[in-house]
Amino acid sequence: MPRSPRRAPRALAASLGLLLTASALAGCAGSGGPETVRFHLSKPEAIPYFNELISEYNASQDGVEVVLDSSSNLQAGFLRGNPPDLGLLNYNMEMARFMERGALSDLSDMPEAERILPEVQELVDQYATYPGRTSVLPYSVMAASVIYNKEIFEAQGLEVPQTYEELIAVCDALTTAGITPFYGTFQDPWTVAQGFFDYTVGGDVDVAGFYDELDSLGTEVGPESEVSFEKTLAEPVGTMQELIEKYTNSDAPSKTYGDGNLAFARGEAAMYLQGPWAFGEIAKTSPDLDLGTFPLPMTDDPEDLRVRVNIDLAAWIPEASGSKEGAREFLSFLFQQDVMDEYNAAQLGYGTTVDAAPVTDPRILGMKEYYDTADFYQGPSQAIPQTIPAANYLQGVALGGDVESALSTLDGDWARLALRQ
Repeated sequence: MPRSPRRAPRALAASLGLLLTASALAGCAGSGGPETVRFHLSKPEAIPYFNELISEYNASQDGVEVVLDSSSNLQAGFLRGNPPDLGLLNYNMEMARFMERGALSDLSDMPEAERILPEVQELVDQYATYPGRTSVLPYSVMAASVIYNKEIFEAQGLEVPQTYEELIAVCDALTTAGITPFYGTFQDPWTVAQGFFDYTVGGDVDVAGFYDELDSLGTEVGPESEVSFEKTLAEPVGTMQELIEKYTNSDAPSKTYGDGNLAFARGEAAMYLQGPWAFGEIAKTSPDLDLGTFPLPMTDDPEDLRVRVNIDLAAWIPEASGSKEGAREFLSFLFQQDVMDEYNAAQLGYGTTVDAAPVTDPRILGMKEYYDTADFYQGPSQAIPQTIPAANYLQGVALGGDVESALSTLDGDWARLALRQ
């Protein structure tokens, strides 16, 4: 079977193998002192919350001292055999490379592992696994879908659409009323990839199954393969382009993410394809704006409705950590349910455990029924290796470029990356 583009390069694999036997363990405690645990956090806006937790934990006992690390180069640390002792990061393909090579220790014996919802743990496995191990424990999930202005919808007598036909009817009604249906920010390629592309593809295609098949094909992905970007995604990406051409602001090519947050806060469009991270920015301008969310319908069957999710934060402990026990103790502290619930409430995240508190913020309640029934998918743009400039290709499509050509280029890049690996 051809090797997948989502597998780590041989050089990285060799380095990861070496780190597992490294004896220089930076986390070891000095004689008579507390065990130092270096805690790596990837989310800048969450630093104040976790700084408070670290202070609380360090003051509660004298056996472990947790030190926050939010700036070191994670990959360099792994390759040099000196990774952090505990990580709490967005989980994506880049992190999955370390897991599939055995660089992350097994956490399956911890009580916290038993509390994770099976359908959420499965999101980790979609990227990579390591035989006999549960190496990554999801801490928070962000659900994303169409953000809509409830005041505009109510004023125009519009209902939330549940089918593609209803979506088009809503867009046409808004256009007739002189209201921009969707606010686009296409100067920033990532907003196309994580918004229009992810929602249109995710609403129409089995994302996990699609990438499983691409993995199997590896170097064989191309014009003759049964599954490919061009063959499988041409229809939803074509629909994406049609929605953009007909129903976004005419100046979208020159607008950035920041522009979009400001414009949407001012009521310059009825809908916005962004995640919950945009709510805080919108609130800076219009704190009382009545907003909600709904999954973008891409078929005429309401049963097909799903929301996009990503693992906002996930915990792991490297094999090369010199402070595994201390790291495990702090992990258990972080995974106390009230600590997790407080974080998710503040960050508009969804819980990952069987006993998580339900979401209550009205801005994200529109996604709750879909999350609760696991009617979700991981963003398809996030399953493409970063060495492939997919967001730039999709930006080209948003600006009127040829759909088939962009997807064919993705197929070629995928196959070439598989060959190199």
